[in-house]
Amino acid sequence: MSVTVRVPAKVNVQLAVGAARPDGFHDLANVFLAVGLYDEVTATPAAELRITCEGPDAGQVPLDRTNLAARAAIALAGRRGIEPDVHLHIAKDIPVAGGMAGGSADGAAALLACDTLWGTGASREELLEICAELGSDVPFSLVGGAALGVGRGERLTELEVGGAFHWVFAMAGRGLSTPAVFREFDRLAEGRQIPEPVASADLLAALAKGDADALAATVSNDLQPAALSLFPELADTLAAGREAGALAALVSGSGPTTAFLVRDAGAAEKVAGALRVSGTCGAVRTAAGPVTGATVL
Repeated sequence: MSVTVRVPAKVNVQLAVGAARPDGFHDLANVFLAVGLYDEVTATPAAELRITCEGPDAGQVPLDRTNLAARAAIALAGRRGIEPDVHLHIAKDIPVAGGMAGGSADGAAALLACDTLWGTGASREELLEICAELGSDVPFSLVGGAALGVGRGERLTELEVGGAFHWVFAMAGRGLSTPAVFREFDRLAEGRQIPEPVASADLLAALAKGDADALAATVSNDLQPAALSLFPELADTLAAGREAGALAALVSGSGPTTAFLVRDAGAAEKVAGALRVSGTCGAVRTAAGPVTGATVL
């Protein structure tokens, strides 16, 4: 018997970042939107915990116990007093180290897959509690749809969305470390008063209406200057997408994937085509959201 769980990528339509806390984390107001790029994690009984991976950039994925999928299995097994004897196979399609929560998605998918495989009967609340222990973005990967995350981003309030939003994603030639981007954010913020992060009322209203133009006017990412400081070439990709007709262009999360909001599927193909020939990025993908979170297939 095996269990396969499909889990989506995310884009941050707003990422407001507060000052560094004493524990080194930052308070966030993080508006997540799950989009239709997916990883799949398959859990199969095994003699011991084993991780395998296939797909784009699979060589960059750790196959030891530092992988969030492995950590999810270990955390659930520990709560039930059992050994995490499972083979977790990750089929990657979400960019690795791309700011779209691919690792977090795998953690959420592995947790749901192991819960189903082992019949642990964990409640949704317990699964979300484990997700929050694993990482700030992991709870949203389980929930999907659209949500506001506060605290480190792990405390979620699900949001109403009035329609589908269409996106183009441009992958960079290398990854960016999320901790490095936050360190650069802190460096750039030295000597400045950082306001408390709050969600934009206009952005939440645009999501609720399904209004792409209104959303485009309100998307923001406080980590974008830090990502651009570490990876200046991303500015060329952002400019190419805007010139091709994107309603809005921004770095996705901590980057380096860049995200372009467009009006509809036709506009997505036009912008994607222009980015592919621009010479400013690697692979280009289109996707729409919101979509559901981690789901047993």
